[in-house]
Amino acid sequence: MNIKDIKAVYFVGAGGIGMSAIARYFLSRGLIVGGYDKTPSDLTRQLEKEGMLIHYEENVEMIPEACKEPSSCLVIFTPAIPAEHQELQYFRQNGFEIQKRAQVLGTLTRQHKGLCVAGTHGKTTTSTMCAHIMHQSHLDCNAFLGGISKNYGTNYILSESDYVVIEADEFDRSFHWLRPWMTVITSTDPDHLDIYGTKDAYLESFRHYTELIQPGGALIIHRGLEMKENLQEGVLRYDYALNEGDFHAENIHIENGEITFDFISPIESVTHIELGQPIPINIENGIAAMAMAQLAGCTADELRQGMKTFGGVDRRFDFKIKNDKMVFLSDYAHHPKEIYQSAKSIRELYRNRKITAIFQPHLYTRTRDFYKDFADALSQLDEVILTEIYPARELPIEGVTSELIYNNLRPGIEKQIIRKDDVLQFVKEHSFEVLIVLGAGDLDNQVAQITKILQEKK
Repeated sequence: MNIKDIKAVYFVGAGGIGMSAIARYFLSRGLIVGGYDKTPSDLTRQLEKEGMLIHYEENVEMIPEACKEPSSCLVIFTPAIPAEHQELQYFRQNGFEIQKRAQVLGTLTRQHKGLCVAGTHGKTTTSTMCAHIMHQSHLDCNAFLGGISKNYGTNYILSESDYVVIEADEFDRSFHWLRPWMTVITSTDPDHLDIYGTKDAYLESFRHYTELIQPGGALIIHRGLEMKENLQEGVLRYDYALNEGDFHAENIHIENGEITFDFISPIESVTHIELGQPIPINIENGIAAMAMAQLAGCTADELRQGMKTFGGVDRRFDFKIKNDKMVFLSDYAHHPKEIYQSAKSIRELYRNRKITAIFQPHLYTRTRDFYKDFADALSQLDEVILTEIYPARELPIEGVTSELIYNNLRPGIEKQIIRKDDVLQFVKEHSFEVLIVLGAGDLDNQVAQITKILQEKK
């Protein structure tokens, strides 16, 4: 089905952050857009306000009539939806064209110059940074992001530009549908081993991804990764890191809540970059984002202005309270390396304050595979509160609980396990100097209430 022939689009799993960006794309084109999701959320409620027809019951009868015509309705689903889902089965049995979210993004990378960001961690912030730099530059861009940009209040940017910034997701090998013009690879620490099975298979998936870069484009890869790229003829290769590589930083200054540095580049070095979201890990994210934007044609002044005005991403080192008495933030970090970087950054910012983390592990398989790494990363902090594991798409695994992490935290650290439903009461009964909520599950739904509780404390 040609995208131009589509009159209606139906999303099975409408509330995911990546799915919602594509839904907004089709809404902006004036199409009828419907969908199912398991539970309402702030995101689904916002989509409903924007015109999307969403229901929360697995029921074929509730599918809008305009979405029941196979010749004109495209069905998009997320791999997290089980194969036996009634609505998905209905579409399959009645001859609808059904695509994964990544297939739709792949089509867009063939129609535009795709600026993609892949990696186990860092990809949401880096892609959102790059999109902001591009959008406020003379080049502009479209963007499909994995988080809500605080600059725009959305995960989607629409423009007449020939560029499209896309977060390239390795889950279920989704990024193999893309055809990037340029791509950043931030990291390849093994993850999703329930899908890949082995570390070697995970790395091989990234190697294959590099084969998909279009001739005339470029790979911008973090220095020192284990993976081995395989580039087509005519694809340029650059590397980057904090202090070394084709693109890197010099003259880094972190003081008084501000971070500045010089961006060293083989194209044109740019002095005095100021981070609008002054977090140490964003230096590297910014190097990668600026490298791709600069290779696309952004000027030195546009890089400076873009980085200075970048407001961050919801749930990515997302400060809710920040004053002399109390700091509270939320972070989507859910892989050991992400948590390590998050903990390291917060420790650098608040060296002499007690730091407490409330962490909701995400997936039984990830906990099983990395519980020692989670414990090592969390042990950089002073106090760790664990909740039960968020299952997402998985069934429980015997013997896999949060106690695996708890039992491997360093000796002497303050620690306990509580039910997620008891988190608000825990916050009411305790005082904090620095508190961070970590994880990719549904604990974030309580962040607004936690913020209110903390603000009401004297």
